[in-house]
Amino acid sequence: MSFTPNPIPGPDAPLKSALRYGLIGLAVLVVLSAAIATAVAGLPGLWGALLGAAIGGVFILTTAAVVLFGAKLPPSTAGLVMLASWVGKVLLVLIAVAVLNQFDFYNRVALFLTVIGALVIVLGAETYGVLRQKVPYVSTTAGDSEPASGQE
Repeated sequence: MSFTPNPIPGPDAPLKSALRYGLIGLAVLVVLSAAIATAVAGLPGLWGALLGAAIGGVFILTTAAVVLFGAKLPPSTAGLVMLASWVGKVLLVLIAVAVLNQFDFYNRVALFLTVIGALVIVLGAETYGVLRQKVPYVSTTAGDSEPASGQE
């Protein structure tokens, strides 16, 4: 009988887990919100739910993806990438809302509620993914068993 140890997760495992759970949460939200909005408001409700899931889901999921990408960069570059991606996302959302405001093929209430739902559900799913992941802590120096900086 051979023993195969579980692989040790890498330092980016929590981010990958957050992205995976966020995508799952968004998929569930799309199905539920599309069904409910269609039942309540018909085809405009469906369009509102789909647009809301796209806007809210992409806004949140790109943050996790950029953090995952930025983890491999030097800290100053990672900070710049995060700031630029955030500003870019805000501008894209503002442009999307301005363009969508000119049309009436979608239900605004369905869009609004789905965006809020996407923000809450995807953030919650990502948080669950990070907290659920177990990453070992390995000390690189001997004698680290003593409390740091006078903590007892």
